[in-house]
Amino acid sequence: MDFIGGIIRESYFLLNEMSPYLLFGFLVAGLLHVFINTETVGRHLGKSTFFSVVKAALFGMPLPLCSCGVLPAAVSLRKQGASKGAILSFLISTPTTGVDSIFATYSLMGGFFTVFRVIASIGAGIFSGVLGNLFLKEDTPRPQEKEEKCRFCEEEGEHEHAFNSKLKGMFGYAFGELLGDVGGWLILGVVIGGVIAYLMPEEFIHTYLGSGWKAMVVMLIVGAPMYVCATGSIPIAVALMMKGMNPGAAFVFLLAGPATNAVGMTIVSKQMGRKALFIYLVSIAISSIFLGVLLDVIWNTFNKDGIKRIMEHYGVMPDWVGIAASVVLVFLIVYAMVRKTVSREKA
Repeated sequence: MDFIGGIIRESYFLLNEMSPYLLFGFLVAGLLHVFINTETVGRHLGKSTFFSVVKAALFGMPLPLCSCGVLPAAVSLRKQGASKGAILSFLISTPTTGVDSIFATYSLMGGFFTVFRVIASIGAGIFSGVLGNLFLKEDTPRPQEKEEKCRFCEEEGEHEHAFNSKLKGMFGYAFGELLGDVGGWLILGVVIGGVIAYLMPEEFIHTYLGSGWKAMVVMLIVGAPMYVCATGSIPIAVALMMKGMNPGAAFVFLLAGPATNAVGMTIVSKQMGRKALFIYLVSIAISSIFLGVLLDVIWNTFNKDGIKRIMEHYGVMPDWVGIAASVVLVFLIVYAMVRKTVSREKA
């Protein structure tokens, strides 16, 4: 019972810290879903230029799509004429950030780590896209797909919706579709973080994963094939850092984990070829290790008070806010997942 209770306590702490920021992040995600159209994005990403790669990274950065959720969007953009370089940039920058994970990163890891994660993820996406432009040959331009159905109804063609319909679509996506997709992985990440925080001895982390490029390589190997969303990976990384892992190795996991998984590798190979898959994986490996080393250098230069003090927020949120937000978030996750399961059974 002490074993189970200890894990529950640590997981409960992590969840309370993240929940207020997650709820706000999901709400912003709903706003982006209402006002950002992938067809508009596709028109800006068609040429194999540096600027199309930068646009793809910037467009993808706030979108709340996980490493699997980003795949349909990327395939859709490719069918609409987006270049291979832009797609690679989009595939990396999008699942490694997102407004929900940005707020969650801030809640547990502080402002400095959050800013670094966002900038580094965009940089990694641009790096991959530039390599794609240099070494991948574009196919013959593809014809435009037929117009997709409206996001709020089943109609096609241009038409308007009332504000109430958009508001309903915003909440339905944020706390329905999106939460149903990532909610289970979020809870799993919190539980894994609780297990690490309670069970893993600090001596193990210091001895085998404490610092250096070897720890980063281990995190790269562990994170690359996993399916873990940008938000669900945060409590795992925090638990490892609090046990003594260097920030650079934790960042490698935060970048490589959400950016890749076995399903994504298959889709990239099928849609753009094995050469594109090779560039995709190599660029993630190089950029994650380089950025991890850079983070360690910066952290060791300016961190005078220790990791735990830097990551502490000194009670920015009252305890009751975190508890209330956790209750609401867990209820919404359960509701969204049950609803998703019922819809699948009916289909």
